[in-house]
Amino acid sequence: MKSDQDLIHLYVAGDEAGLVELIRRYQAKIYTSIYLLVKDEYLAEDIFQDTFIKVINTLRAGKYNEEGKFLPWVTRIAHNLVIDHFRREKRTPLVDGGDDFDIFDVLGHYDESTEDRMVREQTHKDLKALIHLLPAEQKEVLIMRHFGDMSFKEIADVTDVSINTALGRMRYALNNLRKMMQSKELSLKN
Repeated sequence: MKSDQDLIHLYVAGDEAGLVELIRRYQAKIYTSIYLLVKDEYLAEDIFQDTFIKVINTLRAGKYNEEGKFLPWVTRIAHNLVIDHFRREKRTPLVDGGDDFDIFDVLGHYDESTEDRMVREQTHKDLKALIHLLPAEQKEVLIMRHFGDMSFKEIADVTDVSINTALGRMRYALNNLRKMMQSKELSLKN
């Protein structure tokens, strides 16, 4: 299996397959991290596309220098675009850019049994519902760490808090999720 860096080099050298493989590799994590913040499927798809448009522009301009840190870098871009969206939303109504580019057109669909898909979708739905119940600061750290593979230092930098605060928020988030899952199991048994 090629490394992220190898795929980036392929893409920069003109081979679109490098980018397609990177998107396939990380689309679920990146899309989910966006969706859990914006809670809107269509908005999440728009921000996902905007994220990869930024990635493409940066790679084509030869400005990518995050050796071995592709996923955290893309997650930071996505997080910043989510913040930008919420800032814009407070000031002006959302206007559709009308771009014809659709990142989902680049991706093929892989085969998955109906049962596997249903189990996966229900599990994701249950987990998303529990994550939505977390306080905003805990949810944000959990998403960046788990779905974005960001280090606690990177999370602290992006959220403008100390590393200890980021670690504490993660610990509280995991404890709260654990308690919610236990209470859900108890309610299902009764």
